[in-house]
Amino acid sequence: VSVPVPGLEYAAVFSFDIPATRQIIVADIRLPRIALAATVGLSLAAAGTVMQGFFRNPLADPSIIGVSSGAAAGAVAAIAFPALIPFGGLHLSAFVGALGTAFLVYGIATDGGRTPVATLLLAGVAVQAFLGAMISYMLVHSGDSLREAVFWMMGHLNNSQWSDVQFALPIALVGVLILCAFRRELNVLLLGEEDAHHLGIEVERTKLLLLALASVVTAAGVAVAGVIGFVGLVVPHIMRLIVGPDHRILLPTSALAGASFLVATDTLARAGPAVVPVGIITAALGAPFFLFLLTRREVQSL
Repeated sequence: VSVPVPGLEYAAVFSFDIPATRQIIVADIRLPRIALAATVGLSLAAAGTVMQGFFRNPLADPSIIGVSSGAAAGAVAAIAFPALIPFGGLHLSAFVGALGTAFLVYGIATDGGRTPVATLLLAGVAVQAFLGAMISYMLVHSGDSLREAVFWMMGHLNNSQWSDVQFALPIALVGVLILCAFRRELNVLLLGEEDAHHLGIEVERTKLLLLALASVVTAAGVAVAGVIGFVGLVVPHIMRLIVGPDHRILLPTSALAGASFLVATDTLARAGPAVVPVGIITAALGAPFFLFLLTRREVQSL
């Protein structure tokens, strides 16, 4: 019931006029960049948590099986030689390159229906080395596209658009939610594959699903933002020190912390007179902090 009060004037909270320029800056420039940073951080941190549990190694990250290298190869090919990419589009090319590399590594490492983790790791290292050579070759012959290709490989959120968010966010959210459904399996895999089998886990099937989901989530983030390092390595490890190794808590908290971390670092990247690629900031902050943890002997084995 409205009770009129003599002499009192009121207005809606957001009834004031907003200049068109400021509306464009907020709605079309700032908000897409923040949303994309949160999406990419969520993807990389969740995938890093799964990879560290999958390999039972605190030094594992989403790029350990060549996903980032595959995305970089696809993106550089799309930038330097667009005529050779039949399906077109930088994001799609990077996404396909990332997934193709992940499943190539899995196929190489699988023998007789079994995929030893050590073989998977070694296959990833070898494929990464080969893709690194291919990327270097394409950069040498990229001509005028060299600057754009190198800038993409640094990892950046410049010129973020809502279309980038629409590409990455659904894949990231669905992938992370499905990964959260495998939290119990991740906990059991920490005991070892033999013990996990005795406890009723279909080890090879579970490994394939975890690897595929983590690769898809990583590919979604890398395809729209380039190669951003240390988010999937440092954030899960910090959260493990805070909340413990139980993936029922660790996985969702790491995903949220990754989103917050990348939004904060991107804000820092825009703080100076010139905008710095966010990949430089994450490496500059992540590497010293991780070295600090190493010197304090706080890098825990899984």
